[in-house]
Amino acid sequence: MSRKAAKVDELQQQMERYIKGVSSGDIIACEYVQSAVRRHVEDVKSSRAKVYPYRFSWEHAARKIKFIQLLPHVKGRWARRIVGKPTAHLIRLEPWQLFIVACVFGWVKKENGLRRFLKASIYVPRKNGKSLLAAAIGLAMFCVDDEIGAEIYSGATTEKQALEVFAPARRICLNRPQLVQHFGVEVNAQSLFKPEDGSKFEPIIGKPGDGSSPHCAIIDEYHEHATSAQYDAMEQGMGAREQPLLLVISTAGSDIAGPCYEDWQVCERILRKQQDSPRHFAIIFTIDKDDDWTSDAAMRKANPNLDVSVSRDSVELAIRDGINRASKQGTVKTKRLNVWVQARDAYFNLEKWGACHRPGIQLLDYLGAEAYLGLDLASKVDLAALEILLPLERGYARFGKYYLPEATVELPENQHYRTWRDDGWLTVTEGNMIDFGRIQDDILELRGMLSLQEIAYDPAQATMLVSSLQDEGLTLVEVRPLVLNFSEPMKTMDGLMREGHYQHNGDPVMAWAISNTVAKLDAKDNVYPRKDHVAKKIDPVVAHLMALARALRRMGQGNPEGFFSAPVRA
Repeated sequence: MSRKAAKVDELQQQMERYIKGVSSGDIIACEYVQSAVRRHVEDVKSSRAKVYPYRFSWEHAARKIKFIQLLPHVKGRWARRIVGKPTAHLIRLEPWQLFIVACVFGWVKKENGLRRFLKASIYVPRKNGKSLLAAAIGLAMFCVDDEIGAEIYSGATTEKQALEVFAPARRICLNRPQLVQHFGVEVNAQSLFKPEDGSKFEPIIGKPGDGSSPHCAIIDEYHEHATSAQYDAMEQGMGAREQPLLLVISTAGSDIAGPCYEDWQVCERILRKQQDSPRHFAIIFTIDKDDDWTSDAAMRKANPNLDVSVSRDSVELAIRDGINRASKQGTVKTKRLNVWVQARDAYFNLEKWGACHRPGIQLLDYLGAEAYLGLDLASKVDLAALEILLPLERGYARFGKYYLPEATVELPENQHYRTWRDDGWLTVTEGNMIDFGRIQDDILELRGMLSLQEIAYDPAQATMLVSSLQDEGLTLVEVRPLVLNFSEPMKTMDGLMREGHYQHNGDPVMAWAISNTVAKLDAKDNVYPRKDHVAKKIDPVVAHLMALARALRRMGQGNPEGFFSAPVRA
């Protein structure tokens, strides 16, 4: 066997050892990494059947891996210059990186050998070498993907972020004159260009220009994008390419209404086999739901490059800082452990709320049950919320209905509303104002399904609707927006959430509102729901607290277990 072949075999063996290590538990990995490995293994088995359309080709994978491992490090201790050599070290892909690159480029169609995966989403905490990996993948697509006129874009929301991937790619070329000469690359300040076939690699902010046809689009730190405009434009522009790649490589963030969280959820569904997306590669390095975030195991699960590019001391120091300073915990969990968090001063724990999700439950499961409604109408041009609260033997089930006028939903900054509308979570009424008649119709429909006890409402904006509902014989109770009315139910909601005494259907609108809700204690330890930005709505939480206030008042009296808090005077 030749030395060259032996080297390729050694790389393949490293990848196989990683797969076996994760599968056996010898390599500590979170459920999503385990699922990504299991998906690959199961697909390899499936590929033995003639009807399965894909196969794994180590030869296709090795070409990209070998190219990447001929590139130099350009940052950190591995890039230190020594006499007579441009750089001290070449890139050596770690086993987890070998697995990713091999999967993305090694899976091909049986019929023509073209790549299987058109999308790849890689979520990993900071300092794990994601920008260098993205730059190396971009250069591989630029130089050795046999694509005439390839267009490679490093996309972001700011020039600084767009350069996080492009700048290393450019420095690699500057430090490897052999590469530049062999592939005929012109190295410019803001682009890499190959005159022979017109291929280019450049950073881009916002949408690509008309006529752009990306062969590879890299979206770095997707969590910083307010909308999916760049992602969508890149994806649409790829239509003329035979085997393009849309690569998202990012850490988690705090905006669960943004497009990155939506992509993350798609990845979760793929890895849990809840969504069939055979051409989307997904992997997430994070901690598991029940992990102690301060533990060594959590640190190792989330950071695959620990003790390589990630200093163990720096992660341990950050975690200790988070333990000692509550205000730092959100940043530590997001940047170091790849966990989505809410607003910095958020009152509720979003992870605890997520743990109360009961997949598959629906309002029809509770026909005839006792129910309390909360109604926060805000204004006729903004989000209106109707909360449905159902007392259980222990805790509550809840559902929500939300309303917005079409004109508000179609504003450019409101992509999250459009997503929720399309997914059936949001009711959109025609025109520039919410149709309160639609809300009344929904409440009357609920009367036919449930045993409505009371409807709690904020008097602002509600006069006509309240009168109309009272004429229908419904019981409505005014709950004014006062600390006296909201403090106890807010504390109770927090306690119920932490004890797992809620059941909900994974409603993303309510989760968003919970992540936006902040509160500060007054001199008497009272709390009141607030938001820290006008665009971060909390109306669903306010509506829920009003319904909970009424339920606590009526059900708390004489409760034998003392489970419910003291009555709230509304």
